[in-house]
Amino acid sequence: MADKTETLNVGDEAPDFKLKGTDKSEFKLSEQRGKNVVLNFFPAAFSPVCSNQMTSIEAEKSRFGNDTVVVGVSVDNTWTLDAFKKEREIDFPLLSDFFPHGEVAQKYGVFYPNGVTHRAVIGIDQEGVIRYIDDHAPLEVPELEACAIALGK
Repeated sequence: MADKTETLNVGDEAPDFKLKGTDKSEFKLSEQRGKNVVLNFFPAAFSPVCSNQMTSIEAEKSRFGNDTVVVGVSVDNTWTLDAFKKEREIDFPLLSDFFPHGEVAQKYGVFYPNGVTHRAVIGIDQEGVIRYIDDHAPLEVPELEACAIALGK
């Protein structure tokens, strides 16, 4: 776990963004004010570690309560994410950072030059301030316990 990414540190204001979800609705970070937000960046739908990561988040998300929005973010397109969501029985939103490719991941400092995101968890408080960063090892599934604690859960 690190307390920073390539561009952001704990205590920074989270960059606003707008991304499409698998249901074609738009998710705008600034519209989530008043709730905590947990961004779970993952490199690629259907890969073994990403599949385990999203399944783990699905199992752990209730720990955050109703005042927290948990989302997954990848550079996959919405159709791929929708199929992945259905296959893995994921009940939280998956957001597509497909075009412009990796724009949000780049803002957050979690984008590799090869075109995929880092495996990262970013906890944002109700005022839009980053309270937790885990820019994680690529082949390991991050745990959400420390993020929950950082957000007062």
